[in-house]
Amino acid sequence: MLYGRAGEQRRLDELVTGAIAGRSGAVLVRGEAGIGKTALLDWLADRASELGMRLVRVRGIEHEADLAFAGLLQLVWPFQRRLAKLPEAQADALRSVLGSGRDRGTDRFLTGLAVLTLLADLAEDGPLLCLVDDAQWVDQASAEALLFAARRLEAERIAIVLAGRDGAVEDGSAFGGLTELRLSRLGHEDSARLLRVRGHSVAARSRVIAESLGNPLALIEFADARRDGNHDHPPLPVADRVLARFSTQIAQLPERTRLMTLIMAAEARGDLRHQMRAAERLGAGVADLGEAETAGLIQMIDGVLSFRHPLIASASYQNAPLAQRIAVHRALADVAEDPDCRARHLVALMPDPDAGIADELAEAGERARASAAYGAAARLYEHAARVSPANRQRASRLATASTMALAAGRFALADRLAAQAGRRPVEPADRAALARVRAAVLVDDDDLRGAARHLLDEARRTTAEAAPALLLAAAHHGWLACDASLVRAAATRLTALGRAETLAQGLAELCDGDYARALPTLTESLRKHLASLSEAAEDDHLHSVRQLAATSAFAIGDDAAALALASAEVSRCRDGGLIGELPQALETLSQVQAVLGHHREARAAIAEGKEVAGDTGQRHRLTRLYGVEARLAAVEGDEEHCRRLVEEAPRRSLGGIERALVLLDLGLGRYSSALERVVPPRHGPERVTWLCTSVAADQIEAAVRLGTPEAVEVHLLSLDAWAPPVAEPWVRAVASRCRALLSGREEDYTRALRLHAEDGRPFERARTELLYGEWLRRCRRRGEARNPLRSALATFDRLHADPWTHRARAELELTGETITAAQATAGKPADRLTPQELQVVRLAAGGNSSRQIAAQLFLSPRTVEHHLYKAYPKLGVGSRRELAGLDLT
Repeated sequence: MLYGRAGEQRRLDELVTGAIAGRSGAVLVRGEAGIGKTALLDWLADRASELGMRLVRVRGIEHEADLAFAGLLQLVWPFQRRLAKLPEAQADALRSVLGSGRDRGTDRFLTGLAVLTLLADLAEDGPLLCLVDDAQWVDQASAEALLFAARRLEAERIAIVLAGRDGAVEDGSAFGGLTELRLSRLGHEDSARLLRVRGHSVAARSRVIAESLGNPLALIEFADARRDGNHDHPPLPVADRVLARFSTQIAQLPERTRLMTLIMAAEARGDLRHQMRAAERLGAGVADLGEAETAGLIQMIDGVLSFRHPLIASASYQNAPLAQRIAVHRALADVAEDPDCRARHLVALMPDPDAGIADELAEAGERARASAAYGAAARLYEHAARVSPANRQRASRLATASTMALAAGRFALADRLAAQAGRRPVEPADRAALARVRAAVLVDDDDLRGAARHLLDEARRTTAEAAPALLLAAAHHGWLACDASLVRAAATRLTALGRAETLAQGLAELCDGDYARALPTLTESLRKHLASLSEAAEDDHLHSVRQLAATSAFAIGDDAAALALASAEVSRCRDGGLIGELPQALETLSQVQAVLGHHREARAAIAEGKEVAGDTGQRHRLTRLYGVEARLAAVEGDEEHCRRLVEEAPRRSLGGIERALVLLDLGLGRYSSALERVVPPRHGPERVTWLCTSVAADQIEAAVRLGTPEAVEVHLLSLDAWAPPVAEPWVRAVASRCRALLSGREEDYTRALRLHAEDGRPFERARTELLYGEWLRRCRRRGEARNPLRSALATFDRLHADPWTHRARAELELTGETITAAQATAGKPADRLTPQELQVVRLAAGGNSSRQIAAQLFLSPRTVEHHLYKAYPKLGVGSRRELAGLDLT
């Protein structure tokens, strides 16, 4: 029986009963050592058994925290035969975890999806409870896969409960962001009840309760110690005093029994066969465990030999002499059958420089890299560097470790490892890698200029082969920092190297305001890079080119190219498991989707980008994603959400949000604010951004509505310069619309509408139609005004652009057209669905099976069916066959 946990038991009971009813969920239980996390999980396991749920358990092991997929191996091992039921790619991903796949998979998103599908498949046999104890010690690769699955639970009838120590989970675990259940210490009454049922006297209870401070494990151990005649407790924190109690008990065991408990603690997996082989080498055996079992320190449960509490393992390991610990790890390494297991024990040997051990650790790091377990790879390469005899090899392995940490999204670790490598003689190629790490850290610290300058400096010190990639990245960061001098410097250096890249040159020309020359240069370059998208981007130079190409495409308003390039970049990050780079790719993708009117898709990309950026601590990227989200809120006239984004944005650089507020003000009729909020930049990337995001057009419209068109004549000159004949159709259309606003000429309106017919920015087209319809009505051409106003109203309604919808509807009514309630609320069938329902329905309408849809959207097949079940009545259909006839655009 548990005492003082009624509230926690109730919440967990609601979780499992909800899972049985089809509402999956996940919870992270947190608390200090000894607070009762494992006891609560044991109670929940019994409760789930009573309810008929199936149970799977995983336990984090301290010594395996750097061993890729060690935790996932525990989950997958009992269900190897079920892998054949998974989609082939997912089955291969989990077989590689088991070490039996054809090769080591590199897509950790696929691994996470495979875990979700496996759990969902197990839940087909009945509701499933997955328990993960000591989550703070689950290796990062396993933690990411489990978190991926936990965050996508919906209708699978699965409950996942993880338990981890306070502090340790915050500092290194990937489980942040889950719903939390924090365990507090027991009150006096519950503490007394616990001691009473264990047979302790009233006299002993008061003293023990005071000493234990409400920690359940401390209550039990301190009370037992007093009963054994030990009344002395050192003035230490509760957990340390409990550890001291266990240390005393272990010290009283025979020498060979202590050796056996040390072997158990060092091996940590509970692999009795492995433990016994090592024990045999050290002159001990299973018979020597008897007294530890009699003392209640170890126990056998379901054929697995384990410590009664993890602190007993810690006490056994920490109190053993260093030489004995090293001997035990040496024996465990020598008898290990798995090379990754051997590597883990080699790390623990803390050897002097040894080329053989260093090579083995580096090979283990390479296996982790091949499995996209970048966090584990970073640690293994770091250990390999520590024992590498040669200084240059040590620097090279530290450089590799830093790049692996960056790929894992662990920026602080990457920076520390890069700094260590930089203090040693570094090969030019490694110097380039370290430069990219340092630049990424500076970007994350919101210092884009510093990142660009660092890359420019380091490009001088590296090889001619590596320098162009650094210079392209410098141009990219310089552009995003709105620093024209840095863009020009990068372009000039590339030309001097004989590697002139037209993307960088074109951006430099944009910075100089030479739009007529820059736009053809960039357009031609983008066509070339679009044609090469089918080629694998395996080198740093091509990665840098494609990142710069996506930014360049958006900068000149080439939405089709930007969408293709950004989509390819997102796919590259997913396929390579590059979680550190994914938020930037999702930001670019969401920007393009937003202007193309794909608001649901943009919100899905923003949500994922924010989730990953938050998990990896990329506050700079979070702010930029907030800016894209603010743009959507501004279009829809959601002032409350827009304001909240301004308040919650974690960084100072709020340019994207400020530009969105101009559009919000315009839509809500606050024209003075729209005109005054952003001062037109004079030159460089910031001026291009002001033009290409239509802020100039927004301010022109605001000035005209205020009756002060003379205030924005310079804006029109800027737009005319930005919209030469080679510019994108939407750019020329917006320029014509603004010219029409200032001149009142009908031919400018009609030219704008002809140009809009060639582009894909529906919001801009609808704004032109609205203004033209208003102009026609004022000219008393009400019949002619209705068609553009109807079209504008339909588009605004589809985009949920409420202020603009109200304005278009009011104008249409002024033409004499009556709009019924049904017409006012009518929309396309797709408008009735949530973003995820729409994604599922579109794929289903295309003939994809539930398993195929699940694989594409990172969901389980059951959740796909759940979304279809909810979507059918909204669409007025009853089956997949009927979806093909619907307009789902």
